[in-house]
Amino acid sequence: MENYEINKDTLALIALKDKTEVFEENDHFFVNKVATEIMEASCQYFGSSLSGRQKGTENLIGSTYKAPVIVEESNEIIFFPTESPRKEECSWISLQKINKYFRMGDKIVVEFKNGSRVVLDLSYGKLDNQVMRATRLESVLRGRKYEKNSFK
Repeated sequence: MENYEINKDTLALIALKDKTEVFEENDHFFVNKVATEIMEASCQYFGSSLSGRQKGTENLIGSTYKAPVIVEESNEIIFFPTESPRKEECSWISLQKINKYFRMGDKIVVEFKNGSRVVLDLSYGKLDNQVMRATRLESVLRGRKYEKNSFK
């Protein structure tokens, strides 16, 4: 597969050498692009760019390094990177789809709400920090939606 846009069923984009393993609610397949290229195309599909979404995150929560991004606002689709997006090994995980994550030796297992799992070569602290940043972004987004709806 060549083209793919993140949608409400996307769980994770796992970076491989020169392609990406895509996990969805009821499917899993490979796309012949690196994960950050898929993020860029998805942000553009929803009317922005990855750098624009990263700038938005900086404005909302002050986070610039490995910033989580709001891919699509109305469905609160928020993804966070596992590494610097400039690195080819950067994978992207959907915040809303995570059930739990835990250590397995020197790796981390992310279990999604549908029961599927991915294993990441990442420290627990790094992943936990990324989840916290993304949760803060989600909280600010929801707060603004609440404020906006309260003043109608």
